[in-house]
Amino acid sequence: MFAKAGDGMISVQNVSKSFGPVRALQNISFEIKPGEVVGFLGPNGAGKTTLMRIITGFFPPSEGNVLIDGKDLFKSKPELRKKIGYLAEHNPLYRDMTARAFLAYAAALKGLPLRRRTEAIQKTAEQCGIGSIFDRLIGKLSKGFQQRLGLAQALLGDPELLILDEPTNGLDPKQIIEIRNLIQTLGRTRTILLSTHILPEVELTCQRIFILSQGRLAASMTLEELKDNPDWNLEETFLKYV
Repeated sequence: MFAKAGDGMISVQNVSKSFGPVRALQNISFEIKPGEVVGFLGPNGAGKTTLMRIITGFFPPSEGNVLIDGKDLFKSKPELRKKIGYLAEHNPLYRDMTARAFLAYAAALKGLPLRRRTEAIQKTAEQCGIGSIFDRLIGKLSKGFQQRLGLAQALLGDPELLILDEPTNGLDPKQIIEIRNLIQTLGRTRTILLSTHILPEVELTCQRIFILSQGRLAASMTLEELKDNPDWNLEETFLKYV
């Protein structure tokens, strides 16, 4: 049955996903409002990546609905997906292309009009601080610059919603701080949903937390709610639910 939309940028309604006999997600529901920065926490195998792929339209749920800005993602025209920017966990990049060529290719795939592509690429390059490596081969770039390039690709077309799967995975401490600061800046003008294994990242970048465990939504809370508790500790809260 088609569910009515609320006022959320994302509305996930009774979503389940099975891969053969494996039940990866079980009856998950939540809503994220426009402008929120929300973090997914959970151990490996909890279902975070599967859920994020469903929200991006990568594959459909076995049951339930996903609404983006009030419209069913899997029953609407493909134009709805232009509202979504996605940085996958393993950041698929073409290592034998230059950063400039890769962004031009991504802009073409996203259907940006030719007259707008140069301006759009320049804008995302400035946002992500990659102008200095524009003409270098991607395979020669540091992991930090590769993640910035992945974010720049996600930002092409100026999407209202960013889905970031482990955006600081494999980075050194300096690079983590740089990407974290970039996410904080991006969160001022768009809705962001990110997953991470690094608990301090959630404290420093997110307004709300979802904890997944064994394919279920085990807990949902705001940082303010947690910090109102004098005995608040994110690590202990996380372990309580997983």
